Amino acid sequence: MGLGVLSASSSTLQLALLFFCWSLVCADLSYTVPEETRRQFVIGNIAKDLGIAAQRLSARKARINTEDSSKRYVDINLSSGDLTVTETMDREVLCGSRMNCVLNYELVLENPLEVHRVSVKIEDINDNAPKFLNERITFEISESAVKGRRFQLDEAHDSDIGQNGVNGYSLEKNHHFILSVHGNTERGKYAELVLDKELDREEQKEMDLVLTAVDGGTPQRSGTAVIHITVLDANDNVPVFTQSVYKVSLAENAPLGTEVVTVRATDADEGANGAVSYEFSRISDHAAQLFSVDKVTGQIKVRGDIDYEEEKYYEIKVQAKDGSGSASTANIIIDITDLNDNAPKITLTSLKDPVPEDTAVGAEVAIINVQDKDSGENRQIRCSIPKNVPFKLNSTVKNYFSLVTTNTLDREREADYNITITATDGGSPPLSSSMTIHLSVSDVNDNPPVFDEQSYSAYVAENNKAGTSICSVTARDPDWRQNGTVLYSLLPSEVNGVPVSSFLSINADTGVIHAVRSFDYEQFRSLKVQVVSRDNGSPPLSSNATMSVFITDENDNSPQILYPAPEGKSLMTEMVPKAALSGSLVSKVIAVDADSGQNAWLSYRIVKSTDPGLFSVGVHSGEIRVQRDISESDSMKQNLVISVRDNGQPPLSATCSVYLLISDNLAEVPELKDMTYEEKSSKLTSYLIIALVSVSTFFLTFIILILAVRFCRRRKPRLLFDGAVAIPSAYLPPNYAEVEGAGTLRSSYNYDAYLTTGSHTSDFKFIRSYNDSTLPAGGTLRKNLNDSFDCTSLVGCPSGDSEFLIKRPDGLVAGLLCF
Repeated sequence: MGLGVLSASSSTLQLALLFFCWSLVCADLSYTVPEETRRQFVIGNIAKDLGIAAQRLSARKARINTEDSSKRYVDINLSSGDLTVTETMDREVLCGSRMNCVLNYELVLENPLEVHRVSVKIEDINDNAPKFLNERITFEISESAVKGRRFQLDEAHDSDIGQNGVNGYSLEKNHHFILSVHGNTERGKYAELVLDKELDREEQKEMDLVLTAVDGGTPQRSGTAVIHITVLDANDNVPVFTQSVYKVSLAENAPLGTEVVTVRATDADEGANGAVSYEFSRISDHAAQLFSVDKVTGQIKVRGDIDYEEEKYYEIKVQAKDGSGSASTANIIIDITDLNDNAPKITLTSLKDPVPEDTAVGAEVAIINVQDKDSGENRQIRCSIPKNVPFKLNSTVKNYFSLVTTNTLDREREADYNITITATDGGSPPLSSSMTIHLSVSDVNDNPPVFDEQSYSAYVAENNKAGTSICSVTARDPDWRQNGTVLYSLLPSEVNGVPVSSFLSINADTGVIHAVRSFDYEQFRSLKVQVVSRDNGSPPLSSNATMSVFITDENDNSPQILYPAPEGKSLMTEMVPKAALSGSLVSKVIAVDADSGQNAWLSYRIVKSTDPGLFSVGVHSGEIRVQRDISESDSMKQNLVISVRDNGQPPLSATCSVYLLISDNLAEVPELKDMTYEEKSSKLTSYLIIALVSVSTFFLTFIILILAVRFCRRRKPRLLFDGAVAIPSAYLPPNYAEVEGAGTLRSSYNYDAYLTTGSHTSDFKFIRSYNDSTLPAGGTLRKNLNDSFDCTSLVGCPSGDSEFLIKRPDGLVAGLLCF
């Protein structure tokens, strides 16, 4: 809590000035201006007198403050540095009868803080004429009055002072009286009526004389009163006061009717000549509104509001007059004592609002001025603010305090402060006042956006529509306005060599992530990107989060049969020995599914067979086995139609035909060799029919077609099988592999291949044993010319064809592949 004390005592003020003048330029400026001067009158140039460039006044927030928070009559022109009149000044209203009328102001400059005392002395002008309190002065003078008898006249009052005050009196010319003037201009002049020639009541009972009071101003002003004289018999005693000066103290705010003092005068005469009455003979206009005198008792009472801050003392003259008009005067000096009736007044002279949150500790954010019209201890002021704010009050110069920061500010923790400044004086009881300053903390971009999570996961089914919303990320920035506005983007990267922007996009404002295109689970299973959140501050701040997108599989791929090859590409026949027993393995259907999980779980069943009940297929293995012993009545040629179905929803399926030949020796079925030739011959017959029908002009084309057909015929493979499984490489689908351990190629089958050198009786070169449980992606049967062996009898391929010999694991020849 900041605390400061202001003291009105001169010693405290001197110590404060000595302390602060080390770092502040302190100087007093004095100016003089006549009263009643018009507005905008230039009194002097403050900038020139202080040696400061006029252009710097505005930058340093120059201003004129009053010391006691009273009305301000002058101000400073910030563009020229002139001190000008802002309100017409009436010296009589401001200072009354005081000789020196000085208005004290303070010139306050900031950056750095400087305070200069400015005194403006108001010169009196002759704008008031003398006047008498009573315009008719009455005397009753005995005709026995001797020559030289003096009669004191009422004093004329002029609100002006000095030379402009009452300067003299004059009396209308007459035969009996002359005028004697006493006193001086400062203390006041009064006149006495002197009897110059004895009166004769019988000659003249009454007379009126004009008394004129003039001042010393230019032009000269005057006021008159009529002296009415009644000639009576002798009255040779004047009233006499018990004391010539009455000095009393009166507390301010005294209630109306409070007795101030009672004056008393006695007259030695008897009767009407000894009856004394009291009245004010000299009193200012302001004092006449505050005090009254009882004509009979001489008691002076309060009739208006007494305020120490307006006037600290009053000087009044009271006249005691007897019945014949003889009078004497006494001075009444009333000292007003101060009461603690004014609470301190707090004025905010400078405020920096809003305050940036990166403001340094100890920075000045406000300047306040505290005034108290009371005096002494009643004017000693303590200032304080609450403890729970990061600010404190520093006492700077005299009655100025600066509000400075004590800790770093954080707008995100506290954006506004309501600071109540309390000023308490040292009176008994003390009075206090308070002012609440509202300070706003302006934002600085000191917080980066923060994601709700550091990593996000999203799942999207394959075959989604382009533009599908996948998920949403959210980052929060506690800063304000553009510093807290978050924009989202994807960090550039690649997925399988393709920019991530080809797969995903993000809404820069909402953080919603969309799929740019449809995903294929069989191409890739997941992708990972970095999401960037950036604010709009200067400089911008950012943070990253990881987004993992997982593609979920759908049943969008039918099973693909690897063996036997689809019809129309080759003719594959398996040899089944006649002696095969129930349960013997004769062949296997090999199929794969590009999907995963249950979508790739395959099941096999026979949907059509030449001899139902002779063969069975494993539901999950695809193995074709003899279900019962083969009999002589069974057909030699068996055709099985097998359906392969996956476990997806809905399920997808594919079918294949397996050709089985029940025989122990290839020689028993010589027509098997030309099986494909018959098929090709039928095609050739068709071509010949077309050729015969064609016009002779197409003869050359016909010849070319025949040659083409013959070439294609020579290049097609011819297979002879004896119960083994052959998988031509041309039929293997690309990019098939095990899917998360749920592949469709489960069992191991070994096949040996041999290549001839081109004749029916040539040696066959051993290629290799293929023993993989699952075909690799893009795999084919590859040739390896190692380890040769002799073969004595085997139907060969046409001249020019490459020949592959297929053997079973037991060493028996399974078939020949020509191409």
